[in-house]
Amino acid sequence: MKIILAIDSFKGCITSEQAARAAAQGIADAIPDAQVISLPVSDGGEGMLDAFLAVTGGQKIMVPVHDPLMRPIQAPYAITSDGSTAIIEMAQASGLTLLTPKERNPLIATSYGTGELIVNALERRCRRIIVGLGGSATSDCGRGMLEAMGMDFGKGYNYQSMSDSHFIFNGFSDVEVIVASDVQNPLTGPRGAARVFARQKGATSAMIDLLDKRARRFADMTFFFTGKNHRLSPGAGAAGGLGFALMAFMNASLRSGADLLLDMARFDELVTNANLVITGEGSANEQTLMGKLPYRVMSRAKAHGVPVALLCGQLADSAKLVEAGFDSVQVINHPDDSLEVCIQPEVAMRNIRNTVHKILMKP
Repeated sequence: MKIILAIDSFKGCITSEQAARAAAQGIADAIPDAQVISLPVSDGGEGMLDAFLAVTGGQKIMVPVHDPLMRPIQAPYAITSDGSTAIIEMAQASGLTLLTPKERNPLIATSYGTGELIVNALERRCRRIIVGLGGSATSDCGRGMLEAMGMDFGKGYNYQSMSDSHFIFNGFSDVEVIVASDVQNPLTGPRGAARVFARQKGATSAMIDLLDKRARRFADMTFFFTGKNHRLSPGAGAAGGLGFALMAFMNASLRSGADLLLDMARFDELVTNANLVITGEGSANEQTLMGKLPYRVMSRAKAHGVPVALLCGQLADSAKLVEAGFDSVQVINHPDDSLEVCIQPEVAMRNIRNTVHKILMKP
């Protein structure tokens, strides 16, 4: 029996690799001679760097950068073994987890550190850069990133300061930049970066209005300077508008982070003769069907006629998940356990192991 594991991280609890290891133990308990293929996966957010590195090979590079409040830190990115591709998880330099709850303020948080990682990759002559945009603390439309790359904004968003800058356009026109994100939101408006994502980054209602206004102004000036209008492009609102800046100033293309990783892992080739795929995430609900990693795994596996089991810590909309194509949807946690207990890594891993064992032992 051949079983493929492609389980996302249970955010704030366990990594993709830990989840897969626990599931593999559950398989060994039930079917000792099963062939298990484990793929560390990510949709471009938390754990993206390690997941891509496991698939592509290469090395981590530690770089002195600045966090969202411009404090000096060390942040990693990866370069593939052939030296051609850099893999950057923007949350490593500009992520929400780098700030305490009291420090969160998207009016001042900057993506400068992400720009420093990109500059380092360019200095090492990487000609392909993959930037994962999940988990950001920022809503600066990528202004900080652009400043790190040489653009001078002076004291504000100024047409003249933008038009005086010729940083990446001339020197790096042959660099392919890929935005790895499953966020489809535009930069501005009701579904834009500020109104959908800024509150979780510490914004008040007044801040959200100001951030959206600031984003509209930045988009206007970008169009004036570049002639590119990406304000409403899907993914422009990812990472507080960092997607917008990468599209407008580095000609980045948007790819589903999940699909990009599954392609690199040769998922379609591996799944052709599999008997079962097990995927999962911390909280499964109707939003799972909006292109999140478990849904992409399920869609591709079902195209080959392979059944898919979904594991989760919390569940809503189970009927819709089954209707969409998941053959089994299983909550790993015991209903009597508190959330504090369930999110303990050793508990979550034990529950995954036991749940997988039960799935395989069903007649």
